[in-house]
Amino acid sequence: MRPLALGIGLTAALTGGTALAQAPDLIIARGNEPVSMDPQFARTGNNQMTAAHIFERLAGVDENMRATQQLALSWKALSPLVWEVKLRPGVTFHDGSPFTAEDVVFSLQRPPTIPNSPASFAPSVAGIEKMEIIDPLTLKITSKTPDPLFVNEIGRVFIVSKKAAEGATNDQFNKGTATIGTGPYKFVDWTPGGQLNLVRYDGYWGKKAEFERVQLRFISNAASRVAALKAGDVQMIDLVPPNFVEELKKDANIQVAEADSLRLIYLALDSARDVSPFLTDLDGKALTSNPLKDVRVRQALSKLIDRPRLIERVLTNAGTASGQMVPEGVFGYNPDLKPTAFDPEGAKKLLADAGWPKGFGITLHGSNDRFAQDSNITQTIGQLFARGGLKVNGIQSLPYSVFAKAATAGEYSAFLFSYGSTTGEASAGLDSVLHSFDKEKGLGGNNRTRYSNAAFDALLEQGMAEFDDAKREKLLQQASKIVFDDVGILPLYWQKVAWATRKGFVYQGRRDEHTVAMNVSRQ
Repeated sequence: MRPLALGIGLTAALTGGTALAQAPDLIIARGNEPVSMDPQFARTGNNQMTAAHIFERLAGVDENMRATQQLALSWKALSPLVWEVKLRPGVTFHDGSPFTAEDVVFSLQRPPTIPNSPASFAPSVAGIEKMEIIDPLTLKITSKTPDPLFVNEIGRVFIVSKKAAEGATNDQFNKGTATIGTGPYKFVDWTPGGQLNLVRYDGYWGKKAEFERVQLRFISNAASRVAALKAGDVQMIDLVPPNFVEELKKDANIQVAEADSLRLIYLALDSARDVSPFLTDLDGKALTSNPLKDVRVRQALSKLIDRPRLIERVLTNAGTASGQMVPEGVFGYNPDLKPTAFDPEGAKKLLADAGWPKGFGITLHGSNDRFAQDSNITQTIGQLFARGGLKVNGIQSLPYSVFAKAATAGEYSAFLFSYGSTTGEASAGLDSVLHSFDKEKGLGGNNRTRYSNAAFDALLEQGMAEFDDAKREKLLQQASKIVFDDVGILPLYWQKVAWATRKGFVYQGRRDEHTVAMNVSRQ
């Protein structure tokens, strides 16, 4: 482990590179990697958990999804539309320049200007009407509509240095010239497909990072990650496949940390377009109509999926069957919404009633490196659909960076995706994934199928504007009933996630699934 890491650093030093000159104190092997070092480029977990080492937000969440203060010391509603935000004093960026309200205003104005974002932060800031700088550490922000979670939403946007980021390109972030944050670690260098090197920022305002030099090593193959951990080449791995968990627990040199995630794994269906690109008749000819527009067909597909068996066989029970956006115990959970029962005969009847007694052809798409067993889940769903009478023309599993871009561009008919709650309640996911896409209002930002239901939209918007918690939760529950009865998406399960560390290192598992060096400690 040490000679290999030292060799990398020495090679870089001898060739004039910027990599770590000494071996890392901590090497974490991650199953997925970021698509950019720009912290605002993509609101996806792989990007956010990387950015969290270097950059910070106004507000964050801890490992249990409880709200925490970061760069904002406090916020309060002066009226239903006006918020006062007090910023943390004494904070500096990695180049030594002070953090001020100007950086916040710049950062909150920036997301809509970033081109080609596969999952934009623009919806998070779309509710801002105006921002006023009262003094270097005080802001007054006016929202377009009443929103009790307004600061929570804008608080999720990473704050960048106006001095470093203004006019900066994606390439400048990736090379480090614009990668200047306030976080506990500084950027050293990034080799896409290889590793990201970080070094502790000794001027950090908060708790000093335990490890001076950290390397995030990107190994997409799960077996290779496990092998690297067993060999001692790395001290920690994430996305431990369920079939490896019990094996690793028996190894005296390894510890396993687990957490019940808020990430919903779901099947998205193209129910909006009149013609969908990957639907055919039984002879393979493209359909001139879209059966997925019919709720009976969507209900049928949901009934063809045996969720309990899928979780048992593919995930080794590392998941909980779902019938809505958030699990029990989370604000907005509706106890009346249960996972769809496996019912092949009921599915056949629904297909026949919808005019497809012999089924139709379909191709499924998914990722192969985003979450545990993602490609196997897609394969299993394809098998279940084929047994249920559909003609499965193909199943394609792609690297997440390629797959997500195509899914966002509307290139698929049916695809496996996921959403992890960033606020610890239901409204964010309902809005992001299922509300009708409205770029101007910042709603439906990750509604990749452009599903639309006016009754659901109205109730959700009413709930999102309600400050009374009891009334708000009831509205969210009612909205959920409408959208999941209409099968806006096919919810499958909430996953359980696992990390593994070498003896002497401990990881505190997180419900948001993030893998960050700040949660690692020496034992």
